[in-house]
Parts: sequence; C-alpha cells; structure tokens
Amino acid sequence: MPVQMQLSRIIISDIDDRQVIYLREVDGDREFPIVIGYYEAASIDRRVKRLPTPRPLTHDLVVRVVEHLGGELDSVMITELREHTYYAVLRIKHEGELVEVDCRPSDAIAVAVTCDPPLPIYVAEEVLEEALRDQF
Repeated sequence: MPVQMQLSRIIISDIDDRQVIYLREVDGDREFPIVIGYYEAASIDRRVKRLPTPRPLTHDLVVRVVEHLGGELDSVMITELREHTYYAVLRIKHEGELVEVDCRPSDAIAVAVTCDPPLPIYVAEEVLEEALRDQF
C-alpha cells in the first residue's frame, strides 16, 4: 500500500554537488532523505518559494505539455529503491486511463511542486521500509 508523503525539507549546499530533500509521512512521523543534484534542488526550492522565472523551466514545460495534450497530472509515486537509487513514476490521467511515466524522483517532485495545488507524493511501503533501514 502506498504511503502519502510530503516534501518536508530541502537542504542546498554550496560546497557539495549532492543536495538533499526529505520526504515525511503525511499521517505519521517517518521521514527519509533523497540525494539529488544541485539544479534539481534549486528548481524544487524555487517552486516551493513560488519565485518567478523569466522563462519556463523544464518542469513548467512538462506540466504544460501534459495539459495541452489533454492529460491531467495525478500524482508522483516512488516505486523502487535499488542499489541506493530511487525510481519513480509521474502518474497522468489521460482518456480515462492512468498512465505512469518513468522519471527520476527529483524531477517527479519538481513537477509535483510546480502544480497548483501540488500533486500528492506517494512512496511504496517496501521502499519506505528499506529507506529507513538504510539510515541506520
């Protein structure tokens, strides 16, 4: 059963290429980090703070393309953790079907926070359990 999560923290470091976002359980207290790149973290941070950009960013483009093609962004699902790498899908409703598009979690979360209101973020229970085990 998927667990609904929310973006709880974004840690951006000027001295390290690895940035960290934290997802926290909506109806609980479990939380785990995902290491992402600088540009992805900056994009997510910009969206959370609702900072304007002079031109559309990549995640704005994804949202607009889906909408212009008649789809509706539904949610983000982190589906797998394999060899310390997370895998995710962007879930899109299109013509009565739920279509899942493979993507990096950082991109999926950036799309999620670009939407208004933000898309729900889910994590597969087994991924959450494994992520918490890896912390210790």
